[in-house]
Amino acid sequence: MAKMEDKAGDWDFHLRSLSANARDSSAASDPASDPYILQSVRKIYEICKEGGSEDLIARAYPQINKLFQRSVSALPHSQTSNGLLLLTILQFFLDFGEVVLHDADPSLRTFFRSCLSREFADPVVAEATLDFLKLNKNKLLISFPTLLPQFFPLLLKLIAWNGSKLENSFLMILPAMMSAGSFLPLFPSLLDLPILVMALEKVEKSSGTLIGSSIASIQKSTAPEMLLALMDEAYTGSTIEDRGADSGSDDSSTIDVADPVFLDLLKDENDGLAERHWTSAGMAAALQAASNTSQSERLKQALQLTPRFLSVYFAIALQDVNDSLLCALLPLLMSRNATVYPDKIFSFEVRRRVVDFMLAAFQRSPEFISLLKKPIVDRLGEAYDSLEKTELALHLCWAIGEHGAGGISHKNAARELFESLELLLYENLSSSRLGLSMDASIDSTTAISRKSSQARLLCFVVTAIAKLATRHRELLPRARVSLAKVARSQNSDKRVWRRARDYLGLMNEPAICSSVLGPSSGGNQGPGTVKWNEGGSKMISHIPFYILSEQEGPPFHDFSFADILPGRDPVV
Repeated sequence: MAKMEDKAGDWDFHLRSLSANARDSSAASDPASDPYILQSVRKIYEICKEGGSEDLIARAYPQINKLFQRSVSALPHSQTSNGLLLLTILQFFLDFGEVVLHDADPSLRTFFRSCLSREFADPVVAEATLDFLKLNKNKLLISFPTLLPQFFPLLLKLIAWNGSKLENSFLMILPAMMSAGSFLPLFPSLLDLPILVMALEKVEKSSGTLIGSSIASIQKSTAPEMLLALMDEAYTGSTIEDRGADSGSDDSSTIDVADPVFLDLLKDENDGLAERHWTSAGMAAALQAASNTSQSERLKQALQLTPRFLSVYFAIALQDVNDSLLCALLPLLMSRNATVYPDKIFSFEVRRRVVDFMLAAFQRSPEFISLLKKPIVDRLGEAYDSLEKTELALHLCWAIGEHGAGGISHKNAARELFESLELLLYENLSSSRLGLSMDASIDSTTAISRKSSQARLLCFVVTAIAKLATRHRELLPRARVSLAKVARSQNSDKRVWRRARDYLGLMNEPAICSSVLGPSSGGNQGPGTVKWNEGGSKMISHIPFYILSEQEGPPFHDFSFADILPGRDPVV
């Protein structure tokens, strides 16, 4: 009985504290300045949660709602952090909103726009925000499914600034940021997380601490000026002047506050798939500055976090995203493969994940290859521009051949892709593109590496041509001509020449050719075709002896059957 009386006393005391806060002139203009107001709100919430009394909830709601509105109004001039107070009030709204008929959606959006946009750099508020989102993730997904997809850029700023210590919490809410409207814009935003860190550090260097200052105000103040400059450029033909010297900082080699890159990176809300301006002068200057200076601790953490975030993004995409969105993502991956932050380890980890995802997507839906033949052809045309583009083209060639350009029913797409592969092959044979692509300024080690990479590409091109012809028999005569030209060419790399000869020999044995170069699963299999999936139950040799038919002398392999058969004691 005494315990119930104590709770009632606490209830009255804390409720009076809210009323006193509203009457106090100084506290009314900045409620969070009262050091006891957060404790009172938490205590009221706990008593309502434990008691479950609708009467108590109804009595507390008017005071708490007014406190929320006053706190939001005080944010522009408040000298105190309001994040923890507003999160506690939001928890009250989420848990008891049905009792008092309060729609929490406007309150949640107000918190993101007015409070978190100012306090995301505060480590205490950042951690509390992620804890709040984790605790209420299911409720937010069901009742407010568009909230996190709308504000994912702001949450990316939060993790970019606070780093690895919040990684696990962020990974738990990352799936909730993905929806039909945010799936595509989220990828470049995740990929450019290191650039976001650079932009935030630029703001801090130019304007001071990020805590308490809204970056949105910077965007609003510069956007009209940029708009006028763009209009002037469009109507008069003049160019936008370089504002690097007037940016208020001596560091003119980093992103300027008026640069479109800056405005796009630092936005708080998802406004669709935006151009990242990788060719802009601001981005080029920022990347050049980054390569010439030591990396900050935040940037190092972003370079480690981004590949892990992309792994989660791609895993969810393969599991939950529909085919139309998945197909729309692939051209974006192809275009961004060569434009990532220029750190060797980072770029390797990112590109590896991008390529693995693309191949998995083609495996899941082979018809994507026929639907995306235009961007695929474009990427094949860029195959000699750089090592990164060569590697991407190599994997695309593998996918084209492995999946028959989308399947037996996509004959037109198969023909167009076959012609692109032919062109890639003939360009090498006629003009020796391997030699023309070498810059005189490139050292011998880089030249050897590039030549080896491009020879690998041609091996995959030859393989894709042979596989396409095996799947689409009408292409077989053209494939024989292409492979014969390679086999007779004096300019071809030895590996490419040997592979072309092997495939020409295979094509003389249709059943064996279909077994080796045909689809790995399914498809029409004629008489004599080996069914590899039955190899575990039938006597099918795993050593393709037909490849030895044209060899003279002893076998070129360096193993004996004793090496592969189960060992047994010799007979005495």
